[in-house]
Amino acid sequence: MIEKKLILLIFSVLFFSCSEAKMTPGPTVRTIALIEKSKALQLRGKKVEQSMLRKKDSIVMLIGGPSIEVTSNDKDFINIESLSDEFILDMKYATSDNFLKEKVYSCAKCFVRKDVAEALIKVNNDLLTQGYRMKFFDCYRPYSVQKKMWKIFPNPGYVADPKGGSVHNRGAAVDITLVRSAGGHVDMGTDFDHFGKEAHHSYKSLSKTVLGHRKLLKETMEKHGFKTIRTEWWHYNFKGNTKYKISDFRWKCD
Repeated sequence: MIEKKLILLIFSVLFFSCSEAKMTPGPTVRTIALIEKSKALQLRGKKVEQSMLRKKDSIVMLIGGPSIEVTSNDKDFINIESLSDEFILDMKYATSDNFLKEKVYSCAKCFVRKDVAEALIKVNNDLLTQGYRMKFFDCYRPYSVQKKMWKIFPNPGYVADPKGGSVHNRGAAVDITLVRSAGGHVDMGTDFDHFGKEAHHSYKSLSKTVLGHRKLLKETMEKHGFKTIRTEWWHYNFKGNTKYKISDFRWKCD
C-alpha cells in the first residue's frame, strides 16, 4: 500500500512539473522579430541624430559662424616699430596694392607677439651685418580680414581657411623680403603674393642671384626659430605658434 502511494506521489510531481514547463515557453519567433526591429529603429535613430548634428555644423560654417575660439584681446601684441627703427614697412593690405585690390587695414602697422618680435630683431641684426635688412609686407592679420581673403580666393595653398585660422591671425607669422641696408631693391624672383610655382621654395629656374637671396633669407629666419611654407618665399611662421590664440583685435592709428 505504501509503495502504491509513493508511486502515485512521484507521478503527480512529474505531471505538474511538465504542465508548468508548458506554461512558461521561451520567446516566440514574433517576439524575436520585434526585438530585432526595435534594435534596428534605435540604430536608425542614432544615425539620424548624427546626420542632424553634421548638418548643424555645416549651417554654422555656411553663415560664417566661427568653429574656433576667437579673441579681441591685444595682450602680448607689440608694435615692431616701438622696439627698433631698423625695419622697413611696406604694409600691402593698408593699400590697394594687393590681390584683394582694396585697402583692408586702417593704417600701416606691424604687430606681432612679444617672442616673435624679439626673434625678428635678432634676424634683422644678423642681416645688417651682411648688408641687408628686413622689409615687412604683412604681420598680424585680424581674423575678420582672413575670412574676407578666403571668400575672394578660397585656395588653401595660398590663403589659410578661416575654419582653422591663419598663423597671421595668431600674431606669429610675417610676410617679408630683403632690401639693401640703405634701402635698395633686392630681386627675389617674383612680387609679393605671386600665386604661381615661381614663388615656391622648390622652384629652381631662377638666376643664381635670386636663389642666393632666397637662401640668405630662409637660412637666417630658420636660424632664429622661423619656418617656411611650401608655396611662398616671403612667408614665415614662428615656432610654437599654436600656443597663441586666434585674434580679431584692430589696432589704433595715430
